[in-house]
Amino acid sequence: MKLIKLFSILCVIVLSTSCSKTLTYFTDDIYADNNWSEEELKQIQFYLSEDIRLERVYGSAGSDIKDGQIKIKSERKVEEVIIRKGTPGVLVFSPKSNRFALSFDEDPEKYLMFGPNEKAKGRYVLLAKKWKKRGGTISYGGSNYRTTSDSAYAALMVDISKAKKTSKRSDTASGRRIK
Repeated sequence: MKLIKLFSILCVIVLSTSCSKTLTYFTDDIYADNNWSEEELKQIQFYLSEDIRLERVYGSAGSDIKDGQIKIKSERKVEEVIIRKGTPGVLVFSPKSNRFALSFDEDPEKYLMFGPNEKAKGRYVLLAKKWKKRGGTISYGGSNYRTTSDSAYAALMVDISKAKKTSKRSDTASGRRIK
């Protein structure tokens, strides 16, 4: 009885792991080797390797003068966008041959830019308008957001099934005699 349970559990584990995705970093080498068009790239399902956290602070400031005193009014609002590791995304457009605008949201206007980084072994990583030591400025959905430097390591990943086609032709020489 214990042997049957153990065998059943083993079968479930093998079947569940054999059907899972094998994600690989999308690199400039993979892109160059396959020479995909923009239309073909739009058919590829991309995934994020790390969480991306975007933050936008906005609000209004003003003041009132009453009875000789200045009262400063400040209303600060924070909008946060979190895109989790493993979130699927699709290519919206490619402004250059090695720049991809990917959307991880139903709204195609909410996209992030990715491009190859030699320091990251050619991986396609998150691009910002400007990176500083502690973060960067990113355009997302028509607004500017700040992100931490941790998001700079977020890269694109793809599910690559390595299918090898090998065709073999065999011929056996029958021999040749002098006539």
